[in-house]
Amino acid sequence: MDTKLLQILVCPVTKGPLIFNKAKNELISKSARLAYPIKDGIPVMLEDEARQLADDENIE
Repeated sequence: MDTKLLQILVCPVTKGPLIFNKAKNELISKSARLAYPIKDGIPVMLEDEARQLADDENIE
């Protein structure tokens, strides 16, 4: 994930920062508890495509 792109992308729901999860190839929004997938190197920043994070899922 390009670090410059990560600096300008925000969660479309909360407008908060995102964390790149390299292992799952997702962008995580802690405030919305959503994980946005990255497909073919392109972040899919649609709420309908995001995965809801489980309550016990570790976010780092």
